Amino acid sequence: MSVVLCSVVVAASTAEDKRLDRATDKALEFLARMQNPDGSWDADTRGRNSGVASVAVMAFMAKGHTPGEGRYGDIINKGIDYVLSTCNPKTGFIAPGGQGMMYGHGASTLMLAEAVGMTSGEREKKIRTALENAVKLILKAQAIPRKNSRQQGGWRYGPTSQDSDISVTGWQLLALRAAKNAGADVPVSAIDEAVAYVKRSASKGGGFGYQPGGGTNRARSGIGILSLEICGRHHEPEAVAAAEWLMHNPPRWPEGHFYYAVYYCSQGMFQMGGKYWEYYRPRLEALLLSLQREDGSWPVGNARAGPVYPTAMSVMALSVKYHYLPIYQR
Repeated sequence: MSVVLCSVVVAASTAEDKRLDRATDKALEFLARMQNPDGSWDADTRGRNSGVASVAVMAFMAKGHTPGEGRYGDIINKGIDYVLSTCNPKTGFIAPGGQGMMYGHGASTLMLAEAVGMTSGEREKKIRTALENAVKLILKAQAIPRKNSRQQGGWRYGPTSQDSDISVTGWQLLALRAAKNAGADVPVSAIDEAVAYVKRSASKGGGFGYQPGGGTNRARSGIGILSLEICGRHHEPEAVAAAEWLMHNPPRWPEGHFYYAVYYCSQGMFQMGGKYWEYYRPRLEALLLSLQREDGSWPVGNARAGPVYPTAMSVMALSVKYHYLPIYQR
């Protein structure tokens, strides 16, 4: 009886895995069709964005595709080269025309840090130079001297912002951890100060606020959990409380910052492991698969962006279990 039951469970799991593979493969086909000749992707009606290009590149790599190899090798290379073309060699800021926010800079720095070990030759040299400059800018932005004690350690919209928020801080922490893993010089003190800011942003009753003292939601909770976990603060009380909060507040559609939430919550709950990942994973997968459109994309919803961003974020959220990107590994 138990053998039969085990076989049924394995068969069901295999069927779900195949369905998930088909869905993410279809999404990557969509992203490949949407790439512009210069390697960029359209972010929204306002045009191109290096941050969106970076999450699109990471979506391919999250499924195991690598630069210069296989079906999507050229597409990934073109995407990387586009992001490199937006790097300001003087400031280190990554954004088309030098105009953008730290969101995109953090995502692009993360992508370059993940890609550098998959490249070689001249492209690898260019990535390492851009990565070094990008990290320096992140560290400089963290150390703005006019930040008050509650805001110290984090990041905000611009490189010279005098306050911080957990959303921008999450991208920079991911970028710094990935860059450190890739050999970049990232002081331990910078990580410690960022962790302290994240912990100050913990909300009463579980979860994390946008800034210290603020209320929680799914996106902020996922960011807070992941930020602590990837910095080696495993199962800190604030992360456990946020994971418990998410157990009572599973993902739902539609809501503000939906794709931000599923991306960070999938990674955060995976890092927490155990009952948290066992609870969150099937609900996340069922919801995202139910939303995927016939052309392989995901609906924009409240994302205020074109279909590339939500599709790339969904693929990354669904690909955590593959462990292809170093940042996804426990």
